[in-house]
Amino acid sequence: MTDVQFRNITKHYGTEVALSNFSLNINSGELVSILGPSGCGKTTALRILAGFIQPTEGNLVVGGHGILDLPAAKRGYGMVFQSYSLFPNMTTSENIEFPLKLRKVDAVTRAKRVNELLDLINMAEHARKFPHQLSGGQQQRVALARAVALEPPILLLDEPLSALDATVRDQLRDEIRSLQKRLGITTVFVTHDQQEAMAISDRVAVMRSGQVEQLGSPRDLYQNPKNSFVAGFVGISNQIKSTKIGDAWKVLGSSVSGPAEFNTGIAFIRPEDIKITPSPNGIAVIEEISFLGSFVRVFMSVDGARVIADLQISDAENLATGQQVELTIRDANPLIESMGNK
Repeated sequence: MTDVQFRNITKHYGTEVALSNFSLNINSGELVSILGPSGCGKTTALRILAGFIQPTEGNLVVGGHGILDLPAAKRGYGMVFQSYSLFPNMTTSENIEFPLKLRKVDAVTRAKRVNELLDLINMAEHARKFPHQLSGGQQQRVALARAVALEPPILLLDEPLSALDATVRDQLRDEIRSLQKRLGITTVFVTHDQQEAMAISDRVAVMRSGQVEQLGSPRDLYQNPKNSFVAGFVGISNQIKSTKIGDAWKVLGSSVSGPAEFNTGIAFIRPEDIKITPSPNGIAVIEEISFLGSFVRVFMSVDGARVIADLQISDAENLATGQQVELTIRDANPLIESMGNK
């Protein structure tokens, strides 16, 4: 297993800065997702690690050794792209076997390894099919098996699920995580989809403008976002104008702790942290109630602003559109930022 260290990496494309002093440590055997909007630099970071491009400044250390002078072909990393990139004239088995042939692995060992991988991705019954005879999800499984055929020290995944429909995407996401754990392979997963990153990762690096805004476990990022960008990009957050009264902050109908250096700000509240109580004098009015299977989402108006709350089904039984309600914060200390920082 291999650890990865991006050390103050900067990448310029003319006057455009794709990465700026980008630093990130990835532990051996860990799956880290690099998450961010288009143009934030996440794919540039992956391509530098793969060896496809060189940084303008900084260093890249893998397994304790600087590798910037090592060409991509000699790094030996497995890589899966959004496009499946399978050879159309080769069967499933032949596609998986191809990198083993390139390395001149003997026929007996090749056959054994291919059969192991076919079983691992549940594709043994499709071994003799060509890519055009497979679904998108099946093709991506083959691409994944081919990427790990040579037992690479690092696996790089560049938005491998974005071309698939939602049901297949969720299933394959879970399969990738299961495979990564079984192989114990250090993995970097690039995505713009926060749900993918949260579901699959040991840690997530949230990027903006070529830098890491926050690095942490999915739970840490969701429950303790560093700033409004992370709070808004990872999950849903209500943005509620709030005022400090004495030493506490008034957020909806609750008093919570918060920063002391300013007196008015924006509180970022997760929908599940809002409690609704029917009241004829309530500050909020229910506009819409949506049943979403395991929970109910309630949309409300508070002083002209929309507030969203997610409730257990049993907690929403007595609610109706047009109803006035009081809103309080459950056991949580929300992020509060100055309005000037928003």
